[in-house]
Amino acid sequence: MSLTGGNRNGVTQLEPMLDKIPAVAGQVGRPRRRPDALLADRGYDHDKYRRLLWRRGIRPVIAKRGEPHGTGLGIFRYVVERTIAWLHGFRRLRIRWERHDDIHEAFLGLAVCLITHRHVQRLC
Repeated sequence: MSLTGGNRNGVTQLEPMLDKIPAVAGQVGRPRRRPDALLADRGYDHDKYRRLLWRRGIRPVIAKRGEPHGTGLGIFRYVVERTIAWLHGFRRLRIRWERHDDIHEAFLGLAVCLITHRHVQRLC
């Protein structure tokens, strides 16, 4: 996945993101190269993106525009929002000041290590 500016629409990175899904090993046989389903919010609600996912053999679970909330997707989305909030706890990641994306990714990896360490400490 590539880093993009904060003002870019996330849907522009849908296809590159799908291309970079790594193989998932663990079971006997050929490793899986694609997920069963892709959960997305209303920003991805367009027939173009649904067809793209179906062509790749991925079931789109996308909230419809104009329908009331309550599809159940928020339960899964909360995990993503919570993780982003944890990363924003690191001041250096809240606003991207680095010009080089490799430096930003290094700080991102360090933050993930620290977050994981804190959770493991609570378990011990």
